[in-house]
Amino acid sequence: MMKLLIAWDLLVQMALRGVKVIEFAGLAPVPFCGMILSDFGAKVIRIDRPHAFDLDRQGRGKRSIAIDMKKKEGLSIVKQLCADADVLIEPFRAGVMEKLGLGPKTLLSENPRLVYARLTGYGQNGPMSTRAGHDINYIATSGVLSYLGRKGEKPHAPVNLLADFAGGGMTCALGIVMALYERSQSGQGQVIDSSMVEGSAYVANWLWKSHKLDIWGKPRGENVLDGGAPFYDTYETADKKYMAVGSLEPQFYVKLIQGLGLNLDEYPQNMTDSNKLKQKFTEVFASKTRDEWTEIFQDTDACCTPVLEPGEAPLHPHNVTNKSFLQSTDGGFEPGPAPRLSRTPGVDRVLEAPRLGQHTVEILKELGFLGETIQKHIDSEVVLQRQNTAKL
Repeated sequence: MMKLLIAWDLLVQMALRGVKVIEFAGLAPVPFCGMILSDFGAKVIRIDRPHAFDLDRQGRGKRSIAIDMKKKEGLSIVKQLCADADVLIEPFRAGVMEKLGLGPKTLLSENPRLVYARLTGYGQNGPMSTRAGHDINYIATSGVLSYLGRKGEKPHAPVNLLADFAGGGMTCALGIVMALYERSQSGQGQVIDSSMVEGSAYVANWLWKSHKLDIWGKPRGENVLDGGAPFYDTYETADKKYMAVGSLEPQFYVKLIQGLGLNLDEYPQNMTDSNKLKQKFTEVFASKTRDEWTEIFQDTDACCTPVLEPGEAPLHPHNVTNKSFLQSTDGGFEPGPAPRLSRTPGVDRVLEAPRLGQHTVEILKELGFLGETIQKHIDSEVVLQRQNTAKL
């Protein structure tokens, strides 16, 4: 009971308090979108498929109900959940929700205030809208992947950060918040078509708009910001770790050269032979450990910082001061919510992530189902209650 009171006290102070979200279980983008809303106070119910693999690693603060949507009784429960929801997030290809009888026309006719978010790779329209794909395919179609990679090498995807999370989950969450704000004025919900192709391109808008600047104009990997400039790159240190250099402006470059113990006249920033300059930087950085270089550049504006590993970042003094990472009960760390809101901040602790179907009985009771009916649904496998201690 005390744990529930603490959680409730936290939620009532948050920006999205009172917002009810129905999240259809999916892979990375939709869970991330739901986690953002949960982190800022929304009550997120995740609809899982019974006996599915639980792949959601971004479930903190959510609850889970497992429903077989192939059964009409299951679909009826889903509709009841959506009838008083503020937001729905779904990850399926175009047309899937319509085939289930859960398309936006149906659900918005029953709940006109519903914000119906469709987070997919290729969006709801166009010849590729029903095709399968993953992050690398979406950023390839968006044109962004062609920018990424080293000189003389093939395009290289930055794991699945760009489409799944930046152009997918984060962009969709922004769309949801905008739609909720508009609803506060009009009283009407709407459909959000959040395409990861379009989201990725939008995130990379500056790359299109800046192509005439002097920092571009060369093949991939030979420009200022993509690894072509010696003063904007990473360098291996004596202990096989790395330093990140971003000394773009002349005044910062001067500090870099001083820290490296080099002569500015001999190694100017506009040196004609950039390969020679990069080779020199490589040799010098390899002469000391990462911690030694960190100490040298600690209090300077050289824009030279250590490349921290995931286990190191939460313990960095700057991140510790700002409580940028949250520590879970098992001692592990995970990034906290961003950005920071002064009056209604996001969660300041790691809320429990649900097991698949953990809250099925609890949620059905909230919908008004009686114990006998709930047990009937469990016995007929319309729903799954994972937690055996749930009381009917």
